[in-house]
Amino acid sequence: MIIKAINLVGKTTIGFCNEAGSVAVFTYRAIETMFTTRIKFKKVFRQANHIGINSLSVVLLTGGAIGAIMALHTHHGLEKFAAESYIGSIVFLAMAREFGPVISAIMVTGRAVSSMTAEIGSMRITEQIDALKTLSINTFQYLIVPRILATTIIMPFLSLFCTACGVLFGYIISVYALGINPETYQESIRQYAELGDITRGLIKAGIFGFLISSIGCYKGYTTWGGAKGVGIATTQSVVYANVTIFIADYIISSFMTMT
Repeated sequence: MIIKAINLVGKTTIGFCNEAGSVAVFTYRAIETMFTTRIKFKKVFRQANHIGINSLSVVLLTGGAIGAIMALHTHHGLEKFAAESYIGSIVFLAMAREFGPVISAIMVTGRAVSSMTAEIGSMRITEQIDALKTLSINTFQYLIVPRILATTIIMPFLSLFCTACGVLFGYIISVYALGINPETYQESIRQYAELGDITRGLIKAGIFGFLISSIGCYKGYTTWGGAKGVGIATTQSVVYANVTIFIADYIISSFMTMT
């Protein structure tokens, strides 16, 4: 029984390492293609529109909901210490540093990265990618680089909008539902917020965009097993991307706290 458990752990670890190595090689090849071939800017803009504009509504809605909930629960906690005046700064710092980048990345993963995987995966199982190679078309330049580049560029903007919407809804709930003085809410933000809080969140968002798009493209590009395989690859890309977001968030936050 113990030996079977050890073997299972070993096989799982080896499989994870193999998968991580394959993703790393795939990402390296994409970066190499990005700097050694001509970037197709039309495709980049088209992907940015698909990933950014089409995901904006759900990002704003989620950011607003998070900001409102934070204001509500923060007021409940601070009220015990007569420190309600700090609600504005707490909502702003939490949205700018953490919730803005993380929530927007999770929403883009569910909305765009899954679509990315399904699209490329469908091209793989219908042999369209093989046809492109037959025509001497660089599939990384044509399919992968525009999606990774577009997601990396557009994610900071989505994070910024998510943060702004969260702070705005936090203001609305604090002022009109909880009775906080509007000047107190704004003064708290002006007193404790710094430009570095925003820039750190934007850097996080860009890194998240690069990671989740790389995972989505990799799972689509390596899809096999017909229509069922596309479904499995899409599910795996969403799960892997979300796990990567949380792990990367902790690592990046640790480095930013040290500096």
